[in-house]
Amino acid sequence: MTDLYPTRGAAEVTTPRRDPVLWGEPSAELRDFERDGFLTVDELLTRTEVLTYRAELKRLIADPAVRNDERAVIESSSQEIRSIFEVHRISEVFAQLVRDPRVVDTARRILGSDVYVHQSRVNVKPGFGAGGFYWHSDFETWHAEDGLPRMRTVSVSIALTENRDTNGGLMIMPGSHRTFLGCAGATPKDNYKRSLRMQEAGTPSASALTEMALEHGIKLFTGPAGSATWFDCNCMHGSGDNITPYPRSNVFIVFNSVENQPVEPFAAPARRPDFIAARDFLPVG
Repeated sequence: MTDLYPTRGAAEVTTPRRDPVLWGEPSAELRDFERDGFLTVDELLTRTEVLTYRAELKRLIADPAVRNDERAVIESSSQEIRSIFEVHRISEVFAQLVRDPRVVDTARRILGSDVYVHQSRVNVKPGFGAGGFYWHSDFETWHAEDGLPRMRTVSVSIALTENRDTNGGLMIMPGSHRTFLGCAGATPKDNYKRSLRMQEAGTPSASALTEMALEHGIKLFTGPAGSATWFDCNCMHGSGDNITPYPRSNVFIVFNSVENQPVEPFAAPARRPDFIAARDFLPVG
């Protein structure tokens, strides 16, 4: 298969986006998503629903079986849970969220097809020292290490706690989704074991990030529990550490088009495990 988005070579390289941003029918609701690469929803979940999902997250974090599962990522400094992957398979409560029409129907409208879950996780940022996620494009990793051929994937981050301007919120460079930045350097074997805690392979240089920030600016997302941000797979984004007393927890669901099934990795020695990059392409019902 032709590689439309070369990455992880000897040097950084930029490639204009070769895919639509909006694969479905255009609408006023999705105009901003197509232009900026993201769409915010002030209240996706009700207060009662937020409390239900927050209680389920608390249960999962306290479960020794979950902590000892390879799908749980442990914060190296605090030894607390940083992320729980494949959360929609671990928990029926979160599986219901994936199937919620408010969630999956938006993914279908953006991607113009049936969708399956490429990845799900809960990111937990308790106060006082939870680590951030360095600047990156998700598609760069999913293309290089998972074999996703096209930019036909969308993510939604749903807040279970208030996202403040001080507690390590999501930052996106608006419009960055229209250019693919291929990163320099080879992918180490079993890179996922390190990258889930601290990403190094597939991260842009400081000079490239500076140029992108000067061109696009940086948008910081804040909002109450229950709010959500949809964003394109190629958005340049990241988040800072949370050194405040205020926790920040978000559910993160990645929907991929059933017409964009992964092939072999484009720039990695082997596929990542299925709990990070699903190979079950059954459409969300």
